[in-house]
Amino acid sequence: MTDAPLILWLRRDLRLLDAPMLAEAAKSGRPLIPLFILDPETEALGAAPKWRLGLGIAEFAKALEALGARLILRRGPALEVLPKVLAETGADAVWWQRLYDPVAVARDTEVKSVLKAQGVAARSFAGHLLFEPWEVETGTGGFYRVFTPFWKSVRDRPVPDPQPAPKTLAAPASWPRSDDLTDWQMGAAMRRGADVVARHVQVGEAAALDRMDHFIATGIDAYAHDRDLPDVDGTSGLSENLTYGEISPRVIWAAGWRAMQSGAKGAETFLKELVWREFAYHLMHHTPHITHANWKPEWDDFAWRDDNADAEHWRRGLTGEPFVDAAMREMYVTGRMHNRARMIVASYLTKHLMTHWKVGLDWFADCLVDWDPASNAMGWQWASGSGPDSAPFFRIFNPATQVEKFDPKAGYRHRFIAELSRSPGPEALSYFDAVPESWALDPSRPYPKPLVDLAEGRKRALAAYAARNS
Repeated sequence: MTDAPLILWLRRDLRLLDAPMLAEAAKSGRPLIPLFILDPETEALGAAPKWRLGLGIAEFAKALEALGARLILRRGPALEVLPKVLAETGADAVWWQRLYDPVAVARDTEVKSVLKAQGVAARSFAGHLLFEPWEVETGTGGFYRVFTPFWKSVRDRPVPDPQPAPKTLAAPASWPRSDDLTDWQMGAAMRRGADVVARHVQVGEAAALDRMDHFIATGIDAYAHDRDLPDVDGTSGLSENLTYGEISPRVIWAAGWRAMQSGAKGAETFLKELVWREFAYHLMHHTPHITHANWKPEWDDFAWRDDNADAEHWRRGLTGEPFVDAAMREMYVTGRMHNRARMIVASYLTKHLMTHWKVGLDWFADCLVDWDPASNAMGWQWASGSGPDSAPFFRIFNPATQVEKFDPKAGYRHRFIAELSRSPGPEALSYFDAVPESWALDPSRPYPKPLVDLAEGRKRALAAYAARNS
């Protein structure tokens, strides 16, 4: 036993309930120093996720203060910051919750190696996922490449009950210096868009739990049907909170499982979607190149275009395809995009516009407040055809038929495209307040004509696919 302080290096675990590292640290009785480091890896986040992370940090700092603790903020490489804080405080251990993207793994592996060599007790914990990616194996001991067998493997696997939140945290005799969060300017790259998107985010653990409870009470029964309708509030919205660790996947699983046992019709579909996130992390752990290169190497010579003028129209929501444009504008106004719409815009960019999926992946990484490295990579590669368990390249979503099927009353289109309404609503007009002024967009301008004829675009994509396979 020791009375030396323990540093808790926080990253994407901004919660008190079901936080395994925090729970064990609280039980130790040792003085605890929660620390968030704005390191180069975090500095590299896109505009929207970095801004949203800053909001989460501020909210979690308040939660810690209510328990008699503080959140210490420092800026710089982890291997420069941690030794300094260790020396300043007399701490002899650093704990953190694991992350799984290749950049974080490389950083954390080096940090653990260096700290242990210096005699510091460096320890990592689970908590970001239901199952550690290496825990789920096929019958032959390999990893899963297809979702359905993965789901069947984990559906009835025991998930530990969520751990209660600590009621108090022991404080050190004196607190080390902390940066001021406002000095970090986490939202600088958002510019004027921050004020628009701020109306649509729900920040912090309390908001996440309220959001979950509301969905379980009012939405989960119809989820299997309503989740595909972008004009209906039919999803949980919890992806925003999950990505920053403001709610535990075990808490969500427990609530969904209880709903399923109570007869909620959409509960199993909801649990499958939570496991889809697990599958993305499973693949990212076993095949980390999924985040930056074709998962299937045979797609390396496919005739995708690099960034181009058509892709710029796509980014701006000016393709002339209402379903695509409504989705892109939704992302600029709310920081999120409906899942059905994500499939449509990804298929349109990679197939009708024959543009590389990495162009879309990078744009989502800049604009989504619920950006997640594993889900974003797998989603884009699934839609493009280059990834695991993917939609075949010859399965090309037609935005025109999709919008008639999933937005038959045009509510979604009119909600976000001002040019389609005589009296556009506030969200449609908010798009023009959020986008860069340099785009010089004006809601009074006519809605653009389609960039490509859908039939011709499909024919061009299929021809490229046939040439690749000839």
